[in-house]
Amino acid sequence: MEDYAYVLDYLAEGRPDSKSYKHESLVLALGKDEFKLFELIPREDKTCNIGDKLYIGKELDKREKIKHVKRRIGWDELTHAAQSEVPYVVEDIIDEEEDRFLKFYNEAHPITKRYHMLELLPGLGSKKMRAILDEREKEGAFESFGDLTERVPLLHKPKKLIKDRILHELKNPDSKYKVWVAE
Repeated sequence: MEDYAYVLDYLAEGRPDSKSYKHESLVLALGKDEFKLFELIPREDKTCNIGDKLYIGKELDKREKIKHVKRRIGWDELTHAAQSEVPYVVEDIIDEEEDRFLKFYNEAHPITKRYHMLELLPGLGSKKMRAILDEREKEGAFESFGDLTERVPLLHKPKKLIKDRILHELKNPDSKYKVWVAE
């Protein structure tokens, strides 16, 4: 369950295509831990700015700006502005929690006899995968993304690969393998 979400878009008058007689403010947000997409209803006296980190957990007294979570939504239900904001928010989350995402490179394992978890990352083929695994076996766990790129020269942007995978999972909810985006 998500406790925090980042604001992707704030619709002061709600969705323009809404058939509802009552237009209520709406916040489109991305969950911090499981990358779930939400429609949130803000409190009447509060406004939310794009990029704000908001508490949406179960403790209602801690919710300063959000009245309640309206529903989960899919990628296609985001506004274009919200869709364009997602990569920046995902990048910020990866930067804030480097250890969480570095753990993937340190603990990735085979999924089947012919397919490895590392190959789920867009742009990472068997040659780069083998270089990562060899270096991990030889020198141990990677300490940081800087350490990873230094020890595996073939791998130029490990954070970008993770960001691209998260975006892929958000845009393709029917993907066979999920690493970061919750069902």
